[in-house]
Amino acid sequence: MATIITNGVIITAADRYQADLRFEDGVVTTIGKGLPVTEGDEVIDAAGRWIIPGGVDVHTHLDMPFMGTMSSDDFYTGTRAAAYGGTTSIVDFAISFRGQDYDEVLDNWMAKAKGKAVFDYGLHMAMTWYDAPEAKAGVLSCIERGVSSFKTFMAYKGVLGVEDPELFDFMRDMGELNIPVSMHAENGSIVESMQKAFVEQGKLGPEYHGLSRPSGVEGEATASAIALARYADCKLYIVHLTCQEALDAVREARGRGQAVYAETCPQYLMFDDEVYRRPDFEGAKWVMSPPIRPAGHQETLWAGVADGSLQAVATDHCPFNFDTQKQMGRDNFCKIPNGAPGIGDRMGVMYSFGVKPGRIDVHKWIDTCCTFPAKFFDMFPRKGTIAVGSDADIVIFDPTTAYTMGVDKSEHNCDYNAYEGMQGHGSFDMVFSRGRLLWDHGEWKGCAGMGGYLKRSAGGAPELIEG
Repeated sequence: MATIITNGVIITAADRYQADLRFEDGVVTTIGKGLPVTEGDEVIDAAGRWIIPGGVDVHTHLDMPFMGTMSSDDFYTGTRAAAYGGTTSIVDFAISFRGQDYDEVLDNWMAKAKGKAVFDYGLHMAMTWYDAPEAKAGVLSCIERGVSSFKTFMAYKGVLGVEDPELFDFMRDMGELNIPVSMHAENGSIVESMQKAFVEQGKLGPEYHGLSRPSGVEGEATASAIALARYADCKLYIVHLTCQEALDAVREARGRGQAVYAETCPQYLMFDDEVYRRPDFEGAKWVMSPPIRPAGHQETLWAGVADGSLQAVATDHCPFNFDTQKQMGRDNFCKIPNGAPGIGDRMGVMYSFGVKPGRIDVHKWIDTCCTFPAKFFDMFPRKGTIAVGSDADIVIFDPTTAYTMGVDKSEHNCDYNAYEGMQGHGSFDMVFSRGRLLWDHGEWKGCAGMGGYLKRSAGGAPELIEG
């Protein structure tokens, strides 16, 4: 049985037109006007609404151990919440620690997702050591198993981060394989020194989290990562870019033709560092790394999204409950678990505060949240667009509605919402993953385990492994 969506306006990163759309067996089969309906077909009237690709979030942390606790969304609750907000594919991070076997780490993360993810997912691998033959063999094995992207850290030295010689060696090898290296760019040595100084001075509140990781520390690390990638001849992707200094470094590199790309996140577009000064420890809700920046950086980032200097918008979704987990750092900001919820808010925030007020157009919205991430991380054209032959990851979106954002309007397994009380616009009325209905006007229709693993290869189309 096929499904035909009629009378809607199809919007992609490049086009906007009115047409009907037919999908069957999980794939878009026909786009045109006046498509014939055969017996048994389901017809959905999308008059007055948009048909957009399902969102692609390439920076999430589901079921992740961190700072003595575990992120509160697993692969079921996290993907379910993402689908509620119009996202239908993710690439999560398999987090290794120094000395761990990379194949074992990948096995562990695939086990976390199996039977839980409600839509398709890929995995990045965190490269935390590369100074031994078994580490290099493990990286190559992960590539064979469908990991076509790796994340490295300039912060968290000795735990996740690696020193420059090891990083440069890794970058050179990945450059030869045409595999991008994603970078958490903060100078970890400076951060550790500033944190230690604040603690010794008894400055322990959430506001010192941001003050211990100033924007210049991110800017310096971004410039350093760009230099390493330039000499290693490696494609570089800066994750969760937050500030003008880092954006300036990216723009300068791109201006001379270097293959440098960057994402930002909605929270960095929406908030300034006054959130850390909210009473009753509430600032802990925004403790994440890099931190929320002082006023002024936000409009710079919006401009970067609009002009293409920032190519992707992801979430860095890593939620911890305020009433329990965030309280671990009440007496010392260094112990506040770093991260916040957002996987279900991204598409709505970018429409409400980007498209609606005219900061970006609808095509930039789709490109940064769907199409570019799918292209860069080897999921396109299966994901990230609406086209014949693409997966029927489809959202019917009503741009005319309004709602108040908050924890009661999200599906995260978290006791707060960063956007509580803000006015949102638009609704994700129907959400399909490979043609299977997940949400229908706020009613859950999906089930755990509907998603498959996207085995990705550099420059190629992904292979879907069901289950």
